Amino acid sequence: MNIKFFYDGIKFRVRKAGEIKRFLGRVITEKKKLPGDLNFIFTTDDTILGINREFLNHNYYTDVISFDFSTGKELNYEIYISIDTLKRNASYYKVSMNEELIRVMIHGILHLCGYDDSDDDERDKMFTRQESLVKEFKRSI
Repeated sequence: MNIKFFYDGIKFRVRKAGEIKRFLGRVITEKKKLPGDLNFIFTTDDTILGINREFLNHNYYTDVISFDFSTGKELNYEIYISIDTLKRNASYYKVSMNEELIRVMIHGILHLCGYDDSDDDERDKMFTRQESLVKEFKRSI
């Protein structure tokens, strides 16, 4: 498993990176997937908006965008996370930045493992699993 964190022009740094990487790796292997290269790129709203416009033809901000470079069961992804949106969401939901960060990272990983949030039923299943994993991670640290 090769999970890496990259920082695109921001001062933010992930705390407890080792624990987060191990936890995400376990989530992936429990879904019978092989963790390959997973690159998390932490960036700004402006960069996310540019990516959303250029590659997805969406004209809005979002907290996370992922690109799939997988082959077979091996997961190879780039996951872009907007720290600006992450901060706003943490404040709005009255949770710490670290909790919101792990929530967004787990959300991205669940997408990689086949979860979908495009309709209400699937969104409910994904949200339930996501929140269960957030609680599990919080208990483990």
